[in-house]
Amino acid sequence: MCWPRSSLPNLFGMLSPTSATFRLFLHVIAATVWVGGQFALAGVVPALRRVAPTATKPVAQAFARVAWPAFGVLVLTGMWNLMAIDITSTSGAYQGTVLLHIGLAMASGAFVAVHQFGQTKLALALGGALGAVFSVAALFVGLLLRSGTA
Repeated sequence: MCWPRSSLPNLFGMLSPTSATFRLFLHVIAATVWVGGQFALAGVVPALRRVAPTATKPVAQAFARVAWPAFGVLVLTGMWNLMAIDITSTSGAYQGTVLLHIGLAMASGAFVAVHQFGQTKLALALGGALGAVFSVAALFVGLLLRSGTA
């Protein structure tokens, strides 16, 4: 989707959005849901366990119905982001950072899946903790890609 700059009103001297703006917006919103939702849920679950122990699982399942589509949007917009650049013209450091970012993002998804489907307390604890750590690391490296130099 690409909006011609001339078709949008320039209110108050604002910058006009582009397809790159839209792509980055979708990616950031999805990251907000994926990463921020994990921390919001981690903050709510202890209190939920105290007042309604049987509600923890349905609440987690409800969150998963929002979180996994957000993860899918992250993967799709991440691929879109890669297609928008000529990766061969970027530095080796940038390319290495892209590979690290992809690895961290995939690890975050894998660990969150271990947490969601794990049958033992160890799987639940490690999956949740490592899923959150790798999610934050992927977020940081994604920001590094955006703010660093290619």
